[in-house]
Amino acid sequence: MSRMSFFSSPFLLGFDEIEQRLDRLAKAADGYPPYNIERISNDDGAEQFHISVAVAGFTQDELEITLEDNQLLIRGRQQDDPNREFLHRGIAARQFQRSFLLADGMRVEGAALQDGLLNISLVRPNVEKVARRIEIKTAE
Repeated sequence: MSRMSFFSSPFLLGFDEIEQRLDRLAKAADGYPPYNIERISNDDGAEQFHISVAVAGFTQDELEITLEDNQLLIRGRQQDDPNREFLHRGIAARQFQRSFLLADGMRVEGAALQDGLLNISLVRPNVEKVARRIEIKTAE
């Protein structure tokens, strides 16, 4: 049985890539690490977003943020130190990947690691909506 998609409507042209991104995000849904997303509205109409990801135990070198094709990808990789002997191990050295799909026009302003939180600032500038008339030519 084939899967019915909202994007299969004949009135939605060119949205195939968005559907593929949404499928990727759904497959990557994991509860680790926990995160917050905060929206801050500015007086100039632009919206700011702050993503905070709990990355306690990770150093700056063990974290990577990439933006590719409107997908913000956050990765964390920790290596076990073979020279350490644990009598009890309650904090696992764990890898993670967290992704967020960004709307067109959103920009990543920066990222900072502070107090075990990776804070990422994003902005969506206020874009004027423009309408234009399309000239109809006659066939010759």
